[in-house]
Parts: sequence; C-alpha cells; structure tokens
Amino acid sequence: MSDEQGQEQGQGSGQEQGQDRIAIIGMGIRLPGAGRDLDRYWHDIENGVESISFFSREQLLGWGVPEEVADNPNFIPARAVLDDYDHFDHRLFGYSPQDAVLMDPQQRILLECAWGALEHAGYPPIGADGNRTAVYVGTGMNVYLLDILWPNARAVKSAGGLGVLTSSDKDYAATRIAYKLNLQGAAFSVQTACSTSLVAIHLAVQSLLTYEADMVLAGAASSGPPTRRGHFYAPGGTFSRDGHCRTFDVAADGTADADGGGVLVLKRLEDAIRDNDTVHAVIAGTAAVNDGARKAGFTAPGVEGQATTIRTALAAGGIDPDTIGLIETHGTATPLGDPIELAALRSVFGTDRGDRPKAALGALKSIMGHLDTAAGVAAVIKTVLALKHRTIPPVGLFTAPNPALELEKSVFWVPATATEWPAIDGVRRAGVSSFGIGGTNTHIVLEEAPPATRPRPRRPASELLLVSARTEEAATESLARVDAFLADLPPAELGDVAYTLRT
Repeated sequence: MSDEQGQEQGQGSGQEQGQDRIAIIGMGIRLPGAGRDLDRYWHDIENGVESISFFSREQLLGWGVPEEVADNPNFIPARAVLDDYDHFDHRLFGYSPQDAVLMDPQQRILLECAWGALEHAGYPPIGADGNRTAVYVGTGMNVYLLDILWPNARAVKSAGGLGVLTSSDKDYAATRIAYKLNLQGAAFSVQTACSTSLVAIHLAVQSLLTYEADMVLAGAASSGPPTRRGHFYAPGGTFSRDGHCRTFDVAADGTADADGGGVLVLKRLEDAIRDNDTVHAVIAGTAAVNDGARKAGFTAPGVEGQATTIRTALAAGGIDPDTIGLIETHGTATPLGDPIELAALRSVFGTDRGDRPKAALGALKSIMGHLDTAAGVAAVIKTVLALKHRTIPPVGLFTAPNPALELEKSVFWVPATATEWPAIDGVRRAGVSSFGIGGTNTHIVLEEAPPATRPRPRRPASELLLVSARTEEAATESLARVDAFLADLPPAELGDVAYTLRT
C-alpha cells in the first residue's frame, strides 16, 4: 500500500468519530482441504475449490453407519471433513493417550488452533504469569461422546463420571485452553448455534474495548465422527439434494455439513501498532442482536433482526454502508434463507450507490458447506485473506442468480471468478454475517490493515535460526515448515524470522 493510499484509508476509516479499532494479529485453522495451512486455504478460496467429500456405501458401513441409513435414498453421503480428524498432538499439551481419547475432538481442534494462532501472531503459546489474555470459544454438540465413547462402557467406566464430564462438556472448552496455555484473562464458553464463533469474536472485541483484556483468543470448532458423514434431504429443508451447496444460484436447494475450526488473536489496534505486531486486518465494528418473536418460527430466519444487526455494526464503527465492497454472507443456499438474507441487506444498503462500485457477495459454504459453530470464524479468516490479497473471491458453483433474490433491485453482485478488489473512497471494507438458529444474529465490519509506519530494525545479513519442539518428530516437522517458508522470503526479512523464532 502506498503512503497516499494509507492517508486515504485513515481519512475514511471512521477514526475521526473516535471509534476504537481492533487488530487481528494471528489466525489458526483446522479446515477441510487446507488443514492448518492458511496459504492453502486462500488458494482454495481464490480458485473456488470445493472441499466437500462424497462417500461410498462400503465406507459408511465401515464407519458404523446403520445399513438402513446408508441405503435410504434420501440419505446423502456428503460432508466436508478433516483428513486428520482423529490426529492430536497429545504430548504437546501434556495429555496421556487415554485422556486424549476421552476428549471431545472439537476441544482438541480448539487447543491446536489456539496454539497455532498464537504462533502466527508471534507470541509464545504459553503465556507468562500476570498476562491478561482472554478466551472466548465454543463448540458444537458432542456427538463423539454419543456415537463413539458412550457405547464403549469400559472406557467410560474407567474414566469415571468427572473425567468424562470435564473431557466432553462444552462448559470446559474455554477454560481448558486457558489452563493449558496459562492464559489468565476471562475464559468463557460461548454457545449460540451457527453464530457461535462470530458472537465469540464480538464478545472478545467488547472485552478489549472495555480494557478487561489486553489480548484475546476467539473462535470455535465443529466436528462429528465418521458415523455422521452425511445428511437426510427433505424438500425445502436445510440440506441439499446432491450434497453440493449452490449459494445464490438458480439451482440452490440447501447446504452440507462440514468439520473444522478456527481461532483469532485480537488486540487493540493502538497496542498492536505500538508493539509492532503484524496486523492482518482491522475490526471496525461489531453487533449481536436477536430476532425475538419477529419471525415465522424458532428455527426460521428474520429480515428485521438481520437488518438491525448489520445497521448496528456499521454504526458502531462509524461506517458509511456505501464503502463496503464485500459482504461475506451466512449463505446457506436454502430456499428460505438466501432470499431473506438478501431482503435484509437491501433494507440496509438500498438500491443505488451512485458512481461507487457495487458490493460483491461472498459465501464460504459454497465450497465448504456449513461449519456450524465455526462458520463465522472461518468466514472472517477468509475475508481477512481476501483483504490482504485485495481480491474478491468467487462464489463456488455459481452459474446464474436465483430470481427470488431480486439482485437487480440491489447494490450487490455475485462473482463467479476471482476479481481485483477496488478501494472505495481509498479503503477496502467488508462485512461478515452469521445468523444462528434460534435468532442470535451477528455482523462484523472489517477493514484492510493500515500501512506499517515504524522503521524496520537493522539486523545482520546472516542469522542463526532456532527451532524448538517437544519431540524429535515435531522438530523435524517444524524445520520443514521453516524451510518451506524461507523459500519465498526476501533476504531482508531473514532477521525478523530469526528474532521471532528466538523470542
């Protein structure tokens, strides 16, 4: 970014209203197709690579799916899954193999995402005494306990009631991370169904703005065992007939389930700049609002609640809606959900932007299906990467718009291929929506990171790179990752890498 662009960004950022900004300084993921690799995740997003897998009858029966389910014509054997669903570095976190087997895999995923996010932020994953690092995370329903552990009476009996409870219950997701990483800020488990992780981020932002914490981990994980690798199709329901998710498309008829998780590391922007952190993007405003009874039923979406949420988030950041270039939608591809979401967006953004570009619509579910509690954080990370690359990602499988959306009466368009992201009034901004079944709606407004202004320290041209790990296998893997990273690194940045590894 040029100095001129940076000045324009500051003028249009809402800072003149005195609104505080929150920096995203670290990201950790475990996602279908990408695994733990943010670069691979962006590659799949930019190219519209679908991560939904389809399974044979033999695979389903081998995983314990009942024969009457596998043979049901309305059972669709499709899900976006983690290749290493059952892999967990228990030694890194000080767990025995028996303890690891008892633990909800969603909480294992969260632990590893939290560790990875702190490493990505350049902070030691084990906090020093006296730190005020908070944790706001959530998980989905623990079907691993129901399908795998509970039928195994011996494992449950040997662990005892308290052991099973603390390894399995949602209440311990946040406190487990705080305990294992020695994080001494607040630790809250958040549960609002599909909007869980975006609500966790919203609450994390509030804790920073009120100075309750100096750094926060926020996110969620959602995962089911192999016995849940598929869904039942019902016309007009949530899940699609063929396992694909065609958000906004004329053939849209629902979504598929997905496994994965993500965690962000957040700080107040002024603190991140002072500490010379890498700022990947900025959170400008957030809001969480419930539909109440203003909708057709408990599980139905509501136009008024969604619109109020988006308006409130924009107002919180002092943001002009016409400067938003991308809306990363909830985008379930359901016959009811997508038209209601577009109706809410039209009520906020209107039908005319004058000479400003239209806003693109985004939908992570179109390539990955529905990550449930982790959908929001995965969508935020997608949008952060899009801001960093200044690229509008495509909506997967999109061919022609669903007429029920009435796109022609809006300021929105659906990209079928990746396109350059133009700045509007000197800044790139995006909104991310997540709407939970039951009515808790959340919206977050993101801005591209401000330009770095502090001078880079002078460091030697040659450096000793220090790599540490708890096991020989982990050290070998770490060395391979460092080697791959250095292959594309400008020589001038070698000192930064050495410093981070050393400290």
